Amino acid sequence: MYKSVVIPYSPRAGEMASKMEEAANRMEQEGFALVSCCVLPSCTGILLFRKAEAPDA
Repeated sequence: MYKSVVIPYSPRAGEMASKMEEAANRMEQEGFALVSCCVLPSCTGILLFRKAEAPDA
């Protein structure tokens, strides 16, 4: 399962980094791992996460 998180308008790099870190930590607690991220020219960011599915026994 994949899930994306959009980081709202953050024109300062430090602010964007903090918001991305908070989102990544929150998603990790929910069992998701960060797969990819990008920062757009509109000063927004997109983080893509993947949740590992339980292996079949």
